[in-house]
Amino acid sequence: MIGWLQGQLAEPWQQANRCGALLICQGVGYELQFSPRHWRALPQAGAELALHVHHSIREDGWTLYGFALRHERDLFRELVAVSGVGPQMALGLLGIMTAEELVRAIVQADLRRLAEAPGVGKRTAERLSVELRSRLKERFCSLVEMPESFDDLLDGEVSLPQGTGRDDVQITLGALGYEPLEIQRALRAVAAQGLTADAAGDEWIRECLRWLSRSAA
Repeated sequence: MIGWLQGQLAEPWQQANRCGALLICQGVGYELQFSPRHWRALPQAGAELALHVHHSIREDGWTLYGFALRHERDLFRELVAVSGVGPQMALGLLGIMTAEELVRAIVQADLRRLAEAPGVGKRTAERLSVELRSRLKERFCSLVEMPESFDDLLDGEVSLPQGTGRDDVQITLGALGYEPLEIQRALRAVAAQGLTADAAGDEWIRECLRWLSRSAA
């Protein structure tokens, strides 16, 4: 498996929504694909370049994907492991956000931000958040300075639903179009009103929606 390459950049190319370049390494040319954001930041042809590589092997061929940083490649691998997320969709996500921004969007269940990537709908955004949020929060905590969690935003006298109940509240409200900050405020307000952490997720959702509709009036 090819995991890293260093060589001379040659022949950047773009075909429809795919971006790539040829990298010449000791007389051998390797064709690599990049996210649009990374491709636009490539140096001029002839420059020396070192890349972390994801090597995809399929029956119809081998494909190399290049990344400037190792944690970008690792995040790409996490994305393509999610059902329904292929390499082009993963590159699209990394093309509109930095790795740090993408991790934040997934952990915060910012479905609107995730759905800005080509081919990513609300259902796929939900799946990304549900399947990856815990793993990414643990794996990339040393690389990404995470914003305050919902628990951190609450006073000591109030508490939030835990585990899947909290996830359901965040994802459901996000799917309805509410921004992460709006959801945080609603959770804090409802918790301050006395709803207990062991209340059902549906009850949290209902009370949050009631508070959000009142605050928008």
